[in-house]
Amino acid sequence: MPTAALFRLHVPLVFLAANISIPPMIPFILYGSFWTGALVLGGNRGDLSWESMSNLEVIKTNVYQYTIGAIVLSIAAALLAALITSLFLNFSKKRASVTCQVSRDTWQNN
Repeated sequence: MPTAALFRLHVPLVFLAANISIPPMIPFILYGSFWTGALVLGGNRGDLSWESMSNLEVIKTNVYQYTIGAIVLSIAAALLAALITSLFLNFSKKRASVTCQVSRDTWQNN
């Protein structure tokens, strides 16, 4: 939260946005982290079936693989979110400038 104050953001809104979680997504995130860790480390160090991961014993025995996978997956998700945000902002900026140009031309012609 000190970063929110440093950038003069609305601290309660930043706190709420940072604590959003979607419980139904947790198994997919755990599985994705474990699978990404297996890819990064060059092989499967545990069973990647849904049945074996239901009791979390596989993740407990392969914490290193899960941790590496979670870090790589979070970095990839952040880069994807940054790309989508950048494209959206660039598109919005171009659209706003075109709208501004059209309204200025209409105003000058009247």
